[in-house]
Amino acid sequence: MPLALCLARAGATTVVAASQFSLSWTHSIEKIRWEELWRITPAGLVVEEARIQGHGAGMEPPEGAVLRDGVWHYHPQVPPQPEVVLAASDFTADHTLCAEGRCQPLHQWIAGDGPVHLSRCEAP
Repeated sequence: MPLALCLARAGATTVVAASQFSLSWTHSIEKIRWEELWRITPAGLVVEEARIQGHGAGMEPPEGAVLRDGVWHYHPQVPPQPEVVLAASDFTADHTLCAEGRCQPLHQWIAGDGPVHLSRCEAP
C-alpha cells in the first residue's frame, strides 16, 4: 500500500495522501521564517532540507549551510523519525503544512487542542 502522512491530535486522526510535505513556521521571538521539506518513507519521516530566512540568537545556520537569495539552505543530518510532535501555543502562529498542492495552517488540517503528532501511515 502507498504511504501517507497521519496527523493525530486529542483523539482525532487525519490521513493526508502524500509522499512528501513541508512544514513552515515563524520563530516566536526572532520572527524569522523556517521551512522543512520532509519525505515519507517505510522507515519513517525523513527531513531532506531546511531553510531559514535569516538568523538570530541561538538560531545560527549549521555548518555547511548555503545562503541563496537571502535564505540559508541546509540538509539536517538526522535519522528517519517515527513521529514528529508539534507543540501548540496561543502565543505563537500556527505551523503551515503543505502537501499535495495544498498549503494551510495546521489547525485547518486537523481540529482540536494540544500538540499534533505527525507519523507515517498507509494511505486508505
